[in-house]
Amino acid sequence: MTRTIAVAGKGGTGKTTVSALLIKLLSQKGIVLGIDADPSENLSQVLGLPLESTVGGSRESMTKMITTGNFSPLQSKQEYLDGKIMEALVEWQGFDLLAMGRPEGPGCYCAANHMLRASVDRLAENYDYVVIDCEAGMEHISRQTTRDVDVLLIMTDPTLRGITTAAKMKELFSEMRSSVGVVGLIVNRVNGELSSKLQQAVDATGLAVVATIPQDAFLSELEAEGELLTNLPEESPLVQQVKCIVDKIATGQKLT
Repeated sequence: MTRTIAVAGKGGTGKTTVSALLIKLLSQKGIVLGIDADPSENLSQVLGLPLESTVGGSRESMTKMITTGNFSPLQSKQEYLDGKIMEALVEWQGFDLLAMGRPEGPGCYCAANHMLRASVDRLAENYDYVVIDCEAGMEHISRQTTRDVDVLLIMTDPTLRGITTAAKMKELFSEMRSSVGVVGLIVNRVNGELSSKLQQAVDATGLAVVATIPQDAFLSELEAEGELLTNLPEESPLVQQVKCIVDKIATGQKLT
């Protein structure tokens, strides 16, 4: 049965790097589908994969053809999207990647989005794990574009603003009808211990802390040299923490 892990958080918290490491490490446990739901489309760059098309582009193309009367009545809209998704799928060793692309433009995309989600959900059934790098912020939650997840990891930096955003994300997810299993917090780029004020803010969210990740000198070095961030060495604190999360997910252990 497919297990879906979503990584959410405000921009600049290391969300995409953690998503990429989850994909890479989970691919050692099974076959993984990575979904880049962030319009910035950085996940492919972090993973070092080529990206030629996005799902969002196919959705807009189909919607335009329908509104202009250029979509053949003999063509099934669902089959059209299914085919375009397979064209956009980047296949790699141990994992594949699907980029959702930019959010909707002007006009109504309700019907197209419904078919799109059905296509992606059917595709996901062919994988052991699905890892979603969510759009930064909370827009994707309010639009209910994130598919049901088994594990939701909310990223934050060690700031009051980041922790407050994480708490709001938790509240918004709880108000949705979508099914969400385990919800945990990852505090990234921690320099030493959290201050008492920050610790109190974390405790107030009611979120279980899955990992507290210290500043990673290895990551800074790779970023400075333009190297793939997934090439972090085994001794990297970030790799060690994500590996611990992956091992628990793969064996069905509690994350906290």
